[in-house]
Amino acid sequence: QVQLVESGGGLVQPGGSLRLSCVVSGIIYSLHDMGWYRQAPGKQRELVATITSGSNTNYADSVKGRFTISRDKDKFTVYLQMNSLKPEDTAVYYCNFFPQINYWGQGTQVTVSS
Repeated sequence: QVQLVESGGGLVQPGGSLRLSCVVSGIIYSLHDMGWYRQAPGKQRELVATITSGSNTNYADSVKGRFTISRDKDKFTVYLQMNSLKPEDTAVYYCNFFPQINYWGQGTQVTVSS
């Protein structure tokens, strides 16, 4: 059974940084492309960043140059380093496969506010 467990969110001031982690279990995750998604209040969930099994990355225009996705296959973990955070980055952040599967973890709340 697949499990996705996100952590690392919190409250941060504009311009600050956070590093999110997602531990993947129940599947040979190293063979799969992964993504970070986010859902802000009142908005649809959106794709933020992806990383292939070969560690090629892609980003939404809104986070390009500020966020970095990475993976540690030995630790079954996907990371999202978020720098220069803005209030509009406030959302619940989720990891999932890319393309996503019909299973979501609990997510981790990121709040950017002064």
